[in-house]
Amino acid sequence: MLYRLLGMVCGTVLLNTQMALGFCGFYVAKADTQLFNKASKVALVRHDNKTVMTMANDYRGDPQEFAVVVPVPTFLERDQIHVGDRALLDHLDAYSAPRLVEYFDEDPCRPRVLPAPSAFGRLSAQAVGASAATEKSLGVTVEARYTVGEYDIVILSAEQSTGLETWLTINGYRMPTGAARVLGSYIRQNMRFFVAKVNLQEQGRLGFAYLRPLQIAYASPKFMLPIRLGTVNADGPQDLYVFTLTRKGRVETTNYRTVQLPTGVELPVFIKSTFGDFYRALFDHQVQKEQMRVVFLEYAWDMGWCDPCAADPLSAEELRKLGVFWLSSAYNPRPMRGRPVMPQAQDVFITRLHVRYDAERFPEDLIFQETADRTNFQGRYILRHAWRGTETCREAEDYRVRLPERWEQEARALAELTGWPLDDIRKKMPDGGPVSDQQPWWRNLWKD
Repeated sequence: MLYRLLGMVCGTVLLNTQMALGFCGFYVAKADTQLFNKASKVALVRHDNKTVMTMANDYRGDPQEFAVVVPVPTFLERDQIHVGDRALLDHLDAYSAPRLVEYFDEDPCRPRVLPAPSAFGRLSAQAVGASAATEKSLGVTVEARYTVGEYDIVILSAEQSTGLETWLTINGYRMPTGAARVLGSYIRQNMRFFVAKVNLQEQGRLGFAYLRPLQIAYASPKFMLPIRLGTVNADGPQDLYVFTLTRKGRVETTNYRTVQLPTGVELPVFIKSTFGDFYRALFDHQVQKEQMRVVFLEYAWDMGWCDPCAADPLSAEELRKLGVFWLSSAYNPRPMRGRPVMPQAQDVFITRLHVRYDAERFPEDLIFQETADRTNFQGRYILRHAWRGTETCREAEDYRVRLPERWEQEARALAELTGWPLDDIRKKMPDGGPVSDQQPWWRNLWKD
């Protein structure tokens, strides 16, 4: 049986194939991972040298044609491998996604003091494995075989990349050109290889119609995510979301710059109906400005509260299923949007990183470090609806005079964030917005 390799999350190789009221306004939309094609998600729970990795299998097609190869820093026993629930990653994504909020200007004749905004694969029977003698001659050691849920899993070590490539080929994996070089770099680091494919019989018995995420737990001083293997045969740049859950603070990459996305910007109100288009354009533009050589920070906050929330905080049970092994059973946040839930919530800090990468501009795997920085950050974009009342007072007249300037600033901000033409933005703004040929009120006052 022939298999075709596809690039995928965390350096894996794939074979073919409510609106909520918060203290800072109304949450009205979120920019989750579904906005981007070829987007993969990984959650990394990390404390001391212990890591729990959850990998979403973003796979479309016949499950018998699926397989994944992941370099791992240590041997994995059966109990270190688990099949998780993809709803956990979906909830984590929704909770931390960049968001759109809106405010409504008060009657300037009757001002009201408001709180200040926050800062911010199955193989045929003939192809089931090379013989032990062949494995030995290739320098490949099959250290363990497991069946976990709907997956058949093999843990490999190798002495040379050509031998490992041959073993994978004999076992039905058609490796792309250049794979041996990447495999060799992991072998020189004494890493092992986690190989998983779908056991169709077990999948049928369990009754799942989709592939659930794989989870692995291991101890290693290496806090990293292997991405290079997934770029070997990729047909273009890929998007990767990394959600880290730690105890001390924000996570950043050490071998690439970590850059905060622009945030806290006021935008024209028409963006409410096109927020997905806006955020894709914003991210594309920022990637282009940075020449696709940085990792972007989209969110950093203590788990258990947000301001405003795009989804309820994850429950204690959900966090434990993701692998937050240090969490006390006393931690049980309730869905209270917009404010701290309880002190224990400070013990889980979530960082959301978004990277668009290819082999040329990301030649190294992602290396992370946990910092002591607990500064809150979120991708947050603001709509301010103008007051449309008819009351007259000095404050209302001053307010109306200032509105065109505000609208012009919003239009220019949107153009700067996205690269969209300024005149096109002006044309989309509702009546009362800025126009490109707007003249001072006095320009024609005394002309004949």
